[in-house]
Amino acid sequence: MPLRRDGTCRVCGTDLPVGTQAVYERSTRTVRCLTHEQSTASSAAEPDIGTAGASARREFERRRDAREQRIRAKHPKIGGLLHALTDEPQSTTAWEAGAAGEERLGSRLNAAASETCRVLHDRRMPGSRANIDHLAVTATGVYVIDAKRYKGRPTLRVEGGLLRQRVERLMVGGRDCTKLVDGVLKQVEVVRGIVGDDVPLHGVLCFVDADWPLIGGAFATRDVQVMWPKRLVASVRAEGPLGAGAVGRVHHVLAESLRPA
Repeated sequence: MPLRRDGTCRVCGTDLPVGTQAVYERSTRTVRCLTHEQSTASSAAEPDIGTAGASARREFERRRDAREQRIRAKHPKIGGLLHALTDEPQSTTAWEAGAAGEERLGSRLNAAASETCRVLHDRRMPGSRANIDHLAVTATGVYVIDAKRYKGRPTLRVEGGLLRQRVERLMVGGRDCTKLVDGVLKQVEVVRGIVGDDVPLHGVLCFVDADWPLIGGAFATRDVQVMWPKRLVASVRAEGPLGAGAVGRVHHVLAESLRPA
């Protein structure tokens, strides 16, 4: 289609003035050169942004199906009935809840996508069984996002100070969830090893269904921002020093380095 306004190819960062024939990608609200549409190497030029919550949902289904098979094997005649009448253990349903949270946040991030906000979902961390839930490459840098669907209100508890070492703890509904901050910091370092120190990095814990107050509520601990989906979307849409070309290049590098989980 001929562009109705100036744009930038999300793949190579080339400026595309009004009237240029280009491909408009409705899902991400970005454009790309016809050369990438026609290239036989399009799979390399068009990174797979991944599917939010895909690996968590697969793990839930694997555990659910394995439990059903065990019950049916142990009780051949009434196994199906027993399975239907009993609940899945919490260790299994937690994977479904996590997948749902990632899917909901992923949908919001996809809706916020533009030439200066490009997303990746469910990326495998090299040399680890862990994954990064979401990445948003934006005008203000790269957001490394861990989505959580926890109940309760996230708060910051600070201990120590003048005479004792300051210790910050992330509490959610009275539970100590500080280890979540450690996890995000590890993910940030993985991304830093790929993009270097010249691109600003923002670690984020995004609680999807938490009990957030009507006013305020967001905070940071050890350089990890703790917030809710609407606040995150506003952050990734903010204007910043990185142009569409730079955003496209960083997005492509991350997509190639961190494959879908």
